[in-house]
Amino acid sequence: MRDLEHRVLRFAPLLLCLSLGIYAWSLGNPANWGMIDLKVYWSLAPNVLSDQLYDINMPFTADFPLPFTYPPFAAMVFLPVSALPWIVARILWQVLSVVCLWWLVRTALKLLAAKAEQPYDGTWQRRALLWTAVALWFEPVRKTLDFGQINLPLVAGVFAAMVATRQVVAGLGIGAGIGLKLTPGISVLYFLATRRFVAAAWSVIGFLITVALGFLVSASDSWRYWFELLGAADRVGPVGSAINQSLRGALSRSFGYDVEMSWPWLAAVAVSAALTWFAVRAAVKAGDTLATVVAVQMFGLLISPISWSHHWLWVIPAVLWMAYGAKHPARLALAGAWLLVTLTDVITFLIDQQPSIWEIPRPWPLAVLGWVYPVLGLATLAATPHLLRTRERSGVPL
Repeated sequence: MRDLEHRVLRFAPLLLCLSLGIYAWSLGNPANWGMIDLKVYWSLAPNVLSDQLYDINMPFTADFPLPFTYPPFAAMVFLPVSALPWIVARILWQVLSVVCLWWLVRTALKLLAAKAEQPYDGTWQRRALLWTAVALWFEPVRKTLDFGQINLPLVAGVFAAMVATRQVVAGLGIGAGIGLKLTPGISVLYFLATRRFVAAAWSVIGFLITVALGFLVSASDSWRYWFELLGAADRVGPVGSAINQSLRGALSRSFGYDVEMSWPWLAAVAVSAALTWFAVRAAVKAGDTLATVVAVQMFGLLISPISWSHHWLWVIPAVLWMAYGAKHPARLALAGAWLLVTLTDVITFLIDQQPSIWEIPRPWPLAVLGWVYPVLGLATLAATPHLLRTRERSGVPL
């Protein structure tokens, strides 16, 4: 198996160029790129300067007018993007997102090389190129690029901050991420689990700095966001749509109504928390940084009210860990399941089958299939202690 990998790695730069070329060809004329989420950032962020960030929606969509859903600090960050011509913003955002995809893969592989006590040499660098070429076609990546979402820059930055050696840098990086989109807040659990309490404290400080900056630029928008709009999941989008792959989304489709924070959701969160506790404990005990990061982020994706399928970019480091870091032979079956689901784009099939993004009840086969990401996320958490337990006899496996 390793001999086959080495032969493939010889062509890794060519394969990446080929993958990027096919992707660029599939995009076509930049003037026709939709990138609807980037258009929200680009068009609405300047409203923070006139205290109207959450009063004006972007009406250019067939489903519903899209609001700005992030904290005021995020609007401040997007102001330079808003200053660019729309076509330039789209091109630069695509390039930035692809670079961040490579950075995400590279960060994961550097952790795996360090765990294997190997230098991050030419072999690992070619692996980064090869897996970037493959990951470009993962459904979470494609949806992120199609929508012009912030996910790739955000996940790449959060990942780099989580594993940064300097506690101040790590904490401030996560604090800034929370100020942008809130969901990186789950990363503080990683600091607590690894006893990096200084980094956790700096995360809080960094987040409070972003809140203060938001109030400085627009006190009224900040007050409205933090004390009126925070937690309004229905404002973000349809909870029951197939693209929402959180536990709440899957449960709602199964029960036929939005379960909100009722007993089914609480029970599912309790199970997820228990599995996460065992997974994180085993990963920390094994000194496996990547496994710990993946377990924490999977937990965050599961319990969030909204986890669009394109939020599941943490599948990429999860698959890399299963390929090169996990020890149990069953790792390949789980990695293969993730590859099958993400490369075949099951989510788009489910979206096409639903009559409306607002209609929650659906036929039971579609409701069952709509559990695909949460089930694999729970399976990843449940399997982590076992995948860490059995050591293979030779080298770093593929």
